Amino acid sequence: MLFYSILFFTFLLRFVFVMTAVDTIDGETRCSTIGCLGKRLGPRILGRRFESSVPEVIYQVLEEPIGKDELQGRSDIPQSLDEFMTEIKDINIDARTFAVKLREMVTLLEERTRNAKIQEYLYRHVASSSIPKQLHCLTLRLADEHSTNAAARLQLPSAEFVPALVDNSFFHFVLSSDNVLAASVVATSLVQNSLRPHNVVLHIITDRKTYSPMQAWFSLHPLSPAIIEVKALHHLIGLRRPNVIAAKLQALSPKYNSVMNHIRIHLPEMFPSLNKVVFLDDDVVVQTDLSPLWDIDMKGKVNGAVETCRGGDKFVMSKRFKSYLNFSHPLISKNFNPNTCAWAYGMNIFDLEAWRKTNISLTYHYWLEQNLKSDLSLWQLGTLPPGLIAFHGHVHVIDPFWHMLGFGYQENTSSIYAKTAGVIHFNGRAKPWLEIAFPQLRPFWAKYVDFSDKFIKGCHIRAS
Repeated sequence: MLFYSILFFTFLLRFVFVMTAVDTIDGETRCSTIGCLGKRLGPRILGRRFESSVPEVIYQVLEEPIGKDELQGRSDIPQSLDEFMTEIKDINIDARTFAVKLREMVTLLEERTRNAKIQEYLYRHVASSSIPKQLHCLTLRLADEHSTNAAARLQLPSAEFVPALVDNSFFHFVLSSDNVLAASVVATSLVQNSLRPHNVVLHIITDRKTYSPMQAWFSLHPLSPAIIEVKALHHLIGLRRPNVIAAKLQALSPKYNSVMNHIRIHLPEMFPSLNKVVFLDDDVVVQTDLSPLWDIDMKGKVNGAVETCRGGDKFVMSKRFKSYLNFSHPLISKNFNPNTCAWAYGMNIFDLEAWRKTNISLTYHYWLEQNLKSDLSLWQLGTLPPGLIAFHGHVHVIDPFWHMLGFGYQENTSSIYAKTAGVIHFNGRAKPWLEIAFPQLRPFWAKYVDFSDKFIKGCHIRAS
């Protein structure tokens, strides 16, 4: 027992000595050993109270609110940390003046950061909404080629392959696009990664202005043995009434509500002889053979899609109905559950046989009309919200492997993980053909562009 007592007091004396030495270094030599020990152990223990070494006046100044107008036109505020340090070294200032200058500098830099973020968002919005001059050049050159070169005006497909367009033994893919370069990447990646390209039929739907350039491109760049069909909206019949609704929406918001975006809802009418198709957006890249999609048992459902409410990336895979629909509107809140899991457009399997037995298309157009009557207050811009409503109860969830999203807005997407996905989707503003594309993700798309092609090279479209 005596041994442990001596050991304890030896430790205590050393501890008190160290505490005293530290206080001496700090300049507080007047405190007693017991007092210094109390200071170190906590508030009011052994008779001393813990005190911060930061003057109280600094806290007071930093907590005072400061208005934006107080900083307007001021030239005496340091513009950087270096300027701040130089200024306080050159003049002898007290703690209050130090805190005032620090608060003004930080507030000014915060305001500039906020403005820069807003400006960046606006620039990205403009960049994503505009047609790059290189793509405009490509369209014009192909249109000229179409008018002057008979080889650019081939019937697509040739007469011998026309029966395949309605043959359900083939794998039928549908692509809607008014972007020739984007469509070429989807088509090339689809065919190159197919194990049975001779069984692939790709139906490309485009608008009137892009029809000639699109036909010219695929006439001059065949993807044999796959079969390519190029069809324009004005070639289609029986879609007039729905197009009126979509045209009204397009007038209100051309980018998000174009007639081209609404074309997928007309698939049963456009392809009356087909039983099943896979619909691809023009901002996807196919990285694997997609023929196994035809082996998926849809269990009577119409739309095979990847859910977006669960997954490793919470930024991308956390979408529910409340993410798209306005549940403050009674028309939405009384008909739908805000926590219902959302799903994605971009790569969808559509069972057209099952679709024709439903009222999905009528429901879709009914809600488009309701949104128009409500001054577009039922959901955010885009064509997915009415799709979520129309296909509600008709969705068969497929493995996330088949469709990886977020490449157009999630900069932190793992390249290693992306390589394992069957289809990657550049949904978002940072499209791979734009300068604002994420440089580490763009190569997944660019690998399917032949930058030595005379049209690509002539329009200065580059890999980076």
